Amino acid sequence: MNRTNILFVANGHGENAIAARIAGALPDAAAEPLRVELLSLVGVGVWADGLAVVGPRRALPSGGLVAMGNVRAFGRDVVAGFPALLAAQLGFLRRAHRRYAAVVAVGDAYALGLALLTGMKPVFVGTAKSVFVARYGPLERLLLRRAATVYVRDEPTAHDLVAHGVMAEAPGNVIADLARPEPPALPGTWIGLLPGSRESAYADAVRLGRVARALAARRPHIGALLSVAPALDARRLIGALERDGWTIGPNSLAGPNVTPAGPHAAPAESPPMPMFEARAGPARLAGWSGPLGALLAASSIVLGQAGTANEQAAAQGLPVIALEGTGKREDWYRMRQRRLLGEALLLVPAQPRAAAAAIEALLADPAHMRHMSEAGRRRIGPPGGAERIARGIVSVARNRAAC
Repeated sequence: MNRTNILFVANGHGENAIAARIAGALPDAAAEPLRVELLSLVGVGVWADGLAVVGPRRALPSGGLVAMGNVRAFGRDVVAGFPALLAAQLGFLRRAHRRYAAVVAVGDAYALGLALLTGMKPVFVGTAKSVFVARYGPLERLLLRRAATVYVRDEPTAHDLVAHGVMAEAPGNVIADLARPEPPALPGTWIGLLPGSRESAYADAVRLGRVARALAARRPHIGALLSVAPALDARRLIGALERDGWTIGPNSLAGPNVTPAGPHAAPAESPPMPMFEARAGPARLAGWSGPLGALLAASSIVLGQAGTANEQAAAQGLPVIALEGTGKREDWYRMRQRRLLGEALLLVPAQPRAAAAAIEALLADPAHMRHMSEAGRRRIGPPGGAERIARGIVSVARNRAAC
């Protein structure tokens, strides 16, 4: 087989990260040289570390999260150009048949449906569905039967699909491979803050920062590490924090050791430093754009409104805390994550003082902390799935090239 092109079609920021992690394992699975590309159905290719982002792309207001018939969010996407973007992506995929030896859909049935337009049988990596949340329905199973191989996130979901005539495998949840364990980056006691990577992250960073301030009033020795995802504008985020009462340090955004952003970026030669530091009374907050594994290693627990990042924390054995929803979409999303993570996730009131009291009670209960840690590792599963899926993709590509 000559130089082989493989196309990933991913339906979300977290899905981009999963695609990139699997792509990183492909050279070990194949002796042939590979060129791996990504069509990002959502956004502009955030977290696609090491992948060549190709095809039409555009950032839309919803960030790709349109659920429970949210007509308003979908309407904003339509006004922002979703129909033209979709038409362009469909055209790109229809022309992709001769260019690629394999196509890999990462995400949900929507990503798989679009990948099928290439005329090839895609490899499907299902990240969105689990029997813990919702089973794949009849129409989704029809699409899954057209895939070359179906990989899902857990054994119960694979067993359910097999019982319905879909030959699915659960080689391991790639989320467990994303944040490589790393030595703690900073001394002291820290709580990780994960606001996510969508437009709502700016407001969520402010909400999480308020909880950190309330916690510091009770336990001044606990600092906060705020994850700044690569999709976010750090200066806009700093402005939001300043308006909420934080004082930003004079050397912020100027440190020479700030590391490249991304969920599994290579460790720096010297210990990475925060991209900004902030104070509000006794509260300390450090903005973090380096490897997420370093932030997680430095944290005792995480308080997160994120999706994939929350699951990465659970995979590393960290208790995950989230604020209760303040709207229909957020309520739905948090309910879904609660079902995915089970007892690894603790929902606390959105009011800062009440949230801080609940966090303080958890920190004072080592048995509950251990139970949440074990639950997270059990729900996400062990690492190694990326390598096994990579071997399956290479097999599909080799078989197609031989035809």
